[in-house]
Amino acid sequence: MLKSINLFDFNQKVNYKTEVLAGLTVAMTMIPESLSFAILADFPPLMGLYAAFIMGLVTAIFGGRPGLISGGAGATVVVLIALMKSHGLEYVFAAVAMAGVFQIIVGLFKLGKFIRLVPQPVMFGFVNGLAVIIFMAQIEQFKTVLDGQTVWLSGTPLYIMAGLVALTIAIVLIFPKISKAVPASLMAIIVVGILVFTLKIETKTVKDIASVSGGFPPFHIPNIPFTFETLQIILPYGLIMAGVGLTEGLLTLNVVDELTKTKGNGNRESLAQGVANILNGFFFGMGGCPMIAQTLVNISAGSRARLSGIIAALTILSVILFASPLIENLPMAALTGVMIMVAISTFEWMSFKIINKMPKQDIIVGMLVAGITIWLHNLALAVLMGVIISALVFAWESAKRIRARKYVDDKGVKYYEIYGPLFFASTTAFTEKFDVVNDPNEVVIDFAESRIADMSAIEAVNKITERYAQLNKTVRLKHLSEDCRKLLARADKVIVVNILEDPTYRVAGD
Repeated sequence: MLKSINLFDFNQKVNYKTEVLAGLTVAMTMIPESLSFAILADFPPLMGLYAAFIMGLVTAIFGGRPGLISGGAGATVVVLIALMKSHGLEYVFAAVAMAGVFQIIVGLFKLGKFIRLVPQPVMFGFVNGLAVIIFMAQIEQFKTVLDGQTVWLSGTPLYIMAGLVALTIAIVLIFPKISKAVPASLMAIIVVGILVFTLKIETKTVKDIASVSGGFPPFHIPNIPFTFETLQIILPYGLIMAGVGLTEGLLTLNVVDELTKTKGNGNRESLAQGVANILNGFFFGMGGCPMIAQTLVNISAGSRARLSGIIAALTILSVILFASPLIENLPMAALTGVMIMVAISTFEWMSFKIINKMPKQDIIVGMLVAGITIWLHNLALAVLMGVIISALVFAWESAKRIRARKYVDDKGVKYYEIYGPLFFASTTAFTEKFDVVNDPNEVVIDFAESRIADMSAIEAVNKITERYAQLNKTVRLKHLSEDCRKLLARADKVIVVNILEDPTYRVAGD
């Protein structure tokens, strides 16, 4: 059991001090963010903290990889705002639990592999867009509510806030050069917090967002009518939430894979997310998914095991139960400074260095994904649009690669040796290669260097054979895979079957 969760597996080198300190740092950054997201959606504030505890604990123990941090993420909460306004909190709980069911199905059927379809330009756009969102969210901390209206800070409060944020950033940058015994982010929060408390500096604190005191997450069955009409209401929200959570989660998993040079398990992460969201639906949580900002805080603090995520989750629960006054008095400036540094480190600055070496279409895709992420805060839509455009560009470029080498042998038989993939986008160019009317009575089409990829390609081949047949000309097709031979309508009359040469294509497994 212990080995399976890779927590206290002594074959793995675990720095327990680093893991504990990283977990504490993550907890400090998750608390205000989870509260902010809950308030944004008009949920009770504690729903955000309960989600951070439940998601964090379950996925830390059973998730797809060490170091990944989950909580009440804004990407999934945004999906539920409309449902909250139209039908209320009980329907939200039901939708969160349903999202968990969908995520478990994805994990059980091993559909997490489809994250491989996300190209690198989409990854660049996704990460850069998230970095901008994280940064913009911190700018909101420079606002305050005055006479019921949100206005920018000005005068002394603005100077204090800016000064404390600048001090936090300076500590994060300088402290690692002095010592790496304690994560720089945690040290910055501690130093600025002590400074504000000692000098009694008037500035915005966590309690200005919401109270974090409460009890253990209560068990609660969603109070909704169990009817088909209810299912119609919550089904779309559950499905979209599951998709958004899995998209952000699996992309975050890929980012951590690249940073740590290790391999995570997307299907296992999907299962863990699903279980956690079902628990959220029945234990007063707003649901969530892996959080890239907190994950990067965790990784940058040196965490490489599951312990940090468990410590972060238990710390959040302890704060709710026992230490709320201490956390409520932490200055928001310190947390804002830490998150600004996270945004800076999240941004793929290398994308600027290689931009001149990238194809124009990849640059456009990356910018589009980043733009949709920033403008709509819809991560699933941004990634989906990026994948679709990348696929269309790939199809267009691949379609131009179809070509034919033509020659006539000494017996008067004309050969067409096809090169390049034959699929829906290249069928027109393929049919234009043939001179049916002027060709001799015997024609051989050789697919040794080609691959018939879809039904459109099969139909194109079938039409070519029919055109030759109408002129009483014989056509033989060589080097076709077995699946293509079975699908061709006139296969028994036109195909030369050669067991030694005709290939068999197999689909790669996970």
